[in-house]
Amino acid sequence: MSTAPQQVRHLIGADWTDSADGAVFETRDPHDGSLLGTVARGGAADGERAITAARTAFDEGPWPSMTPKERQRVLHAVADAIDAHRDELALLETRDAGKVLGHMQHAEIPRAAQNLRFFGDYAAMAANDAYPDGALLSYVLHPPAGVVSAISPWNAPLMLASWKFAPALAFGNTVILKPAPQTPLTAARFAELALEAGLPEGVLNVVQGFGGDEVAGPLTSDPRVDRITFTGSTATGKKVAGAAAQNLTPISLELGGKSANIVFDDADLDVATDVAIKGVFAGSGQVCLAGTRLLVQRGIYDEFLARFTEKAQKLVVGDPKQAGTFMGPLIEEPALDKVHGYVELAQSEGGEVVTGGARLTDDGLANGFYYPPTVITGLTNIARTAREEIFGPVQTVIPFDTEDEALRIANDSDYGLAGILCTQNLDRAHRLAAQWRTGMVWINCFFERDLRLPFGGEGISGVGREGGQYSREFFTDPRAVTLRLRG
Repeated sequence: MSTAPQQVRHLIGADWTDSADGAVFETRDPHDGSLLGTVARGGAADGERAITAARTAFDEGPWPSMTPKERQRVLHAVADAIDAHRDELALLETRDAGKVLGHMQHAEIPRAAQNLRFFGDYAAMAANDAYPDGALLSYVLHPPAGVVSAISPWNAPLMLASWKFAPALAFGNTVILKPAPQTPLTAARFAELALEAGLPEGVLNVVQGFGGDEVAGPLTSDPRVDRITFTGSTATGKKVAGAAAQNLTPISLELGGKSANIVFDDADLDVATDVAIKGVFAGSGQVCLAGTRLLVQRGIYDEFLARFTEKAQKLVVGDPKQAGTFMGPLIEEPALDKVHGYVELAQSEGGEVVTGGARLTDDGLANGFYYPPTVITGLTNIARTAREEIFGPVQTVIPFDTEDEALRIANDSDYGLAGILCTQNLDRAHRLAAQWRTGMVWINCFFERDLRLPFGGEGISGVGREGGQYSREFFTDPRAVTLRLRG
C-alpha cells in the first residue's frame, strides 16, 4: 500500500465527491504526526445529499425487497473482501488510529468481517412468531426500518462501524455512515471494497467530517432518517438524543463507561492479573468498556497491587507497527492532555502515582502522543478521578473488605456499561452479576463476545441494546398481522 498522503472524499450514492463548499481537513498519524491524507470536510449540504441518496436507494432500489438470503450472499462477499484486504486495512487503521498492528490483523479487522457474516446469517435464519388461535392466525413481520444514520467512534474504527452497518444492512436498511474525523481512512476504503463486492449503489453512503451543525447535523435531525445509532461520549450522546427527539426518531446510544473490576481474595491471581491488565491498558485505555476502577479485597491487596504494577511496568509502549508493542499512542494531543490532567487531579485529591504518570518522549516517541500505563492508589470512590471517564491508560486501585462493600462501590456510579469480576466462588459470581447495575458482566475474563448477546449500558452509558435479536428489534419495524380463516 502506498504511504503517500491520500485524498479522501465522500461516497454519496454512486459518486465519490468533494464537499459542496470544498472544505477539507487533515488526518495525521498519532505515532509521529505525519500527514496521512486530506479529507473532505462535510457540511450540512453533504449530509442532506447523503440522506437523499440513501432514501432513494431504500424507496426505489432493490436492497429492501431482496430476500434475507440474497442480502446474506452479498454481505458474505463483502466480508470476503475484508479478509482479502486484511493487512491493508489493518495498516490503515494502525496509522490512522495508533492501534497495534498485530491486534488489527488478528482481531479487529477479522471481527469486522465476522460482524457482516454473523448478521447476514442471523437475518437469513431468524424465525418469525406465529400465533394460531382457532379461526385466527396472527404472525409478526420484520420489515426494514428505512434509512439509518450510523455515527461511529475512532477507538475501534472499522470494527465498531461494522457493528452498526452490518445489522442495518442485513435487515434491509440503507445506511449513511459517518466515521469519526480522527479516523476516516478505513471507512472510505471499506466502502470501495463493498461496492466492488456487489453492494448496490446508494445502500451504503459514507460522509466525512464533524458533528454539531456540520455534516452530522442532518444525520440526527432530518425527518427522512428512520434510525440513529451512535457510539461516543455521553455528552455528545445527549445532543444526538435531543436532535432525534424532535422527530421521535428511535436511537441506539452506546456511550461512556467507568467500569469496576472486582478481584476477590479467592481469585486465581494469575488470571485476575492478566484480566486486569487487558481490562484497562489494551487499546491504550481508550475503550469505553475498560475496567478503570480496580477493586481489590483487602486480604490480597498488597500482593495483587505488586503483581499488577510489575506487569504494567513491563508492557511495551511504542510504535504500533512494531512486533511486541502492547500499547500505541493516544489518538491526539487533546486526549493526552486530558489524561495527564486527570493524573494531576488524582494527586491533588490525595492519590499516589505508583507507576507512570508522565508523557513518554524517549526512544523516538517525542512526536507522538504516548502515555505509559499508570497506576494510582490512595483514592476512594468519591474522587473525581475514580468517577469520571478518563479514556486513557490510568487505573485507580481501591481496597474493599466485604462482598456487599464491593457491590456498593461498583454500583456507586452514574455509568453502567460493563463490569469485571474475578472469583472462584460461582455462587458469588452469579449473585453479583444479578445485582450489578451494568449492561455486561465478565467473570474471570474480559471482552469475550457472543454476538447474540445484548450490547449496551445502563445509566448515562447509553440507551438501547444491539446484538442478535436486539439488533433486529432496532433495525426493523415489527408488524403484527392477524388473519381470520374461513371455516
